[in-house]
Amino acid sequence: MNTTNNGSPTELAELVDYQADAIVSVVLTKSKAGSVTLFAFDREQELSEHTTPFEALVYLVDGVAEIGIDGRPHPVSVGQLIRLPPNVPHWVRALERFKMLLIMLREPPE
Repeated sequence: MNTTNNGSPTELAELVDYQADAIVSVVLTKSKAGSVTLFAFDREQELSEHTTPFEALVYLVDGVAEIGIDGRPHPVSVGQLIRLPPNVPHWVRALERFKMLLIMLREPPE
């Protein structure tokens, strides 16, 4: 499954729009190996603390967020990347509106 525009250059931030009081997502690609999803968080929206059995990378495309990993908050801003280790509690909170690219790796690292 691939929801991007078939090989043409695209402005990443334009693939998902902000929505008032909501978190919006669009899956850009998905396979057995993992997925790439773009999210837009309105101000003060959050994903509560949770764990996943998979490693993930979060890249901030717009705005400022707080990403907590194992109880420790990390401010993240445009252009920064943060790794979410598997089986470690984490949360995501919008300090202002922000967009993030989530790269989920479903196969164990080598």
